Amino acid sequence: MKKLATAFMLLTLFVSCSLDKNEVVDYTAQNEQEIKDYLTKNNLSAKRTNSGLYYIINEEGTGEHPTATSNVTVIYKGYFTNGTVFDQSKPEGFTVGLNQVIKGWTEGIPYFKKGGSGVLLVPAHLGYGSFDYGPIPGGSVLLFDIKLVSIN
Repeated sequence: MKKLATAFMLLTLFVSCSLDKNEVVDYTAQNEQEIKDYLTKNNLSAKRTNSGLYYIINEEGTGEHPTATSNVTVIYKGYFTNGTVFDQSKPEGFTVGLNQVIKGWTEGIPYFKKGGSGVLLVPAHLGYGSFDYGPIPGGSVLLFDIKLVSIN
């Protein structure tokens, strides 16, 4: 009986560890395919960086590019590949330091010039990873329509 109880405890521990909500999951391949499928379905052409970020410049803008540590004002809409919006700025925009945001923004917004606009397609490892964040499920590809209003 003692061996059975010990076996049950070990099995319970194994199952509970395998269901650990803090476990990091690599969604890289799945996200890559989801982004490619989204681009194909919507007949879009995007550039891909070495990190796996995709970006589309719709309007070039003028002037300089911000850096990864710049403070910027952007008008944005964040949504999933199915079109569901999870967040958006007020019409006057959102001011933030690019060193205080997800890696996808820190890397991607410097591709825009002041007045420029486009789309960032952010895989999970450059967003919120494999963890849920508010209305964003872990492992999600995030899309952002971006307009860079100013570099402050």
